[in-house]
Amino acid sequence: MTHTSEPAHPVQAAALSGVTLLTQLGVIRVEGADAAAFLHGQLTQDFSLLGLSEARLAAFCSAKGRMLASFVGFKRTHDDILLVCSRDLLAPTLKRLSMFVLRAKARVSDASENFQVFGLAGGSVPPALPAASWSQWREGETSVVRLPSADGAPRALWLAPAGEPAPAGPELAEPLWQWLSVHSGVATLSQPVVEAFVPQMLNYESVGGVNFKKGCYPGQEVVARSQFRGTLKRRAYLVHADGAISPGQEVFQEGDAEQPCGTVVEVAPHPDEGFDAIVSLQTSAAAQGGLRAGSANGPALTLLPLPYPLLEDI
Repeated sequence: MTHTSEPAHPVQAAALSGVTLLTQLGVIRVEGADAAAFLHGQLTQDFSLLGLSEARLAAFCSAKGRMLASFVGFKRTHDDILLVCSRDLLAPTLKRLSMFVLRAKARVSDASENFQVFGLAGGSVPPALPAASWSQWREGETSVVRLPSADGAPRALWLAPAGEPAPAGPELAEPLWQWLSVHSGVATLSQPVVEAFVPQMLNYESVGGVNFKKGCYPGQEVVARSQFRGTLKRRAYLVHADGAISPGQEVFQEGDAEQPCGTVVEVAPHPDEGFDAIVSLQTSAAAQGGLRAGSANGPALTLLPLPYPLLEDI
């Protein structure tokens, strides 16, 4: 497949450094002797063997393998785990997770008011944080999780108890943080696209979001079958749009107003012009091009290079 380069001017590295408060994210806390075992049986990642210096990208799926939420999860202690997710999905996700606790020694709660979450980029990422993505560094009650870089800019999540001083660094505009998030190619699920995708439709198997060696979890058979029976016909792509687009919009090909070929997942305004987005597309449509958002006459979408190889290409 042929991708085009970024149509707008590259963003200066100095603009991609700073600190931003991430009010769009919420925190679920799972505490108790069985916290790790409980999450291990619910999410797409291995939480039983998760070390205290690590973090994980994970999905929570329905029995049909469709994503209900996505998380960045890590252990504060072996029986105290935090899951960071889109705040608009926190309440239904908390309710559904709580249904499965049963006799497990685990308590699931909304801890969003107990913690503050900041995004760090560029020079504001602590030098003590290990270089590998999904690593965790602790300083007192503060946890810092290394996220995949975007456009050459290091990124991290900073979590600390409410009331702690904010991390040091210049203010980074929230739209710039969101643009970096999009350019990492790692999608965060939000309400408009709940139950729209199995994890591979968002490339989660290629960005560390699925562990195929762990035990069962809701939807596990569907996710495994999608991976190993060659049935992956939709993938996540980066695109640039010449007009406004929004999560949940369908994607069409020019000349075909009836049959959508994809879905817009996550969007951010480009610092210069237009919008950049993660979209989930039929691989055949991505190869053919002529993509439009919202309708066959909507804003044109230009494919951009992904910042990582897909698992099938490795």
